[in-house]
Amino acid sequence: MKVVTKWGGQRAFTAVGDSGYEVNMDATPAYGGEGKGCTPTEMLLASLAGCIGIDVTMILKPYLSSVDRLEIETDGTRKEELPKGFTSIVVTFIIDGQVDSKRIWRAINLGKEKYCAVSDSLKADISFRLILNGEEQTKMGPRQDEVEQ
Repeated sequence: MKVVTKWGGQRAFTAVGDSGYEVNMDATPAYGGEGKGCTPTEMLLASLAGCIGIDVTMILKPYLSSVDRLEIETDGTRKEELPKGFTSIVVTFIIDGQVDSKRIWRAINLGKEKYCAVSDSLKADISFRLILNGEEQTKMGPRQDEVEQ
């Protein structure tokens, strides 16, 4: 799977994946953006909700006709210092309908433990590569504290 993300000026980016759909992202004005898209951290929370939601609805497929409403709220707590990554995320399922809570909890747990690629990816190792002017740069540049001001 591949997503290509292109800079649109200032802090704006547009990402396009294999599906062909575009996602616009931007920073808030506090970080030099214009707020013309979701922030990347909002996208992370939305991706988690969408992924676990798809899994839960697949598992509960025989009971979906009994579901009147299904909403997922993701509430992330972030560190105060940089980088302001998430320290915890609470995923709340709000469901109205005639489905036994044990079935729903089973679906949520199966999604989390066995099927949700996004929650599993939050544990992933991340590496970076640099291609500058068409050439891959194999050496890491100077540390930030070594860069001349």
